[in-house]
Amino acid sequence: MAKKKTVSQLSYEEAFQELETIVHQLESGELPLEEALQLFERGQKLASRCSALLEKAELKLRQLMPEEDGGFTETEFEPE
Repeated sequence: MAKKKTVSQLSYEEAFQELETIVHQLESGELPLEEALQLFERGQKLASRCSALLEKAELKLRQLMPEEDGGFTETEFEPE
């Protein structure tokens, strides 16, 4: 059986997919309390991981978007 990756080893996509699964499990209301608490804790870590990876990507985008005068501009990202 493959060992489960730690949260810090997950890509954004992997972390987000696992977080979605946890949310669905918790929303079902069918889990014992201890298991729900463990899943909630992992979900919090996954959400933090996703947030950190998005912040890192945003910083990289800011660094790659040159201004007309040769400097760099900071633009606000607005999802569709």
